[in-house]
Amino acid sequence: MAEVRLHEGESIENALRRFKRLVLQEDIIKETKRRSYYLKPGQKKRLKSVLARKRDRKRRTRDSRMNFGGSGASRQGAVVES
Repeated sequence: MAEVRLHEGESIENALRRFKRLVLQEDIIKETKRRSYYLKPGQKKRLKSVLARKRDRKRRTRDSRMNFGGSGASRQGAVVES
């Protein structure tokens, strides 16, 4: 549970900003959304698999862009055959 205490002379806006940052760091909102409905074990496994594939695909595209120095479509010297 995120808890923020006001420091002496601190404005409400600053305390609210600290609270929001704390909530984001602790993934409270993500956890609440995850627990808002029940997933059967099979559904949970499928969702976990889908998210893993999505992360892997994202990592591969990020790595390939780093290796080629940009998007793959604009590489010079690439030969396109029909």
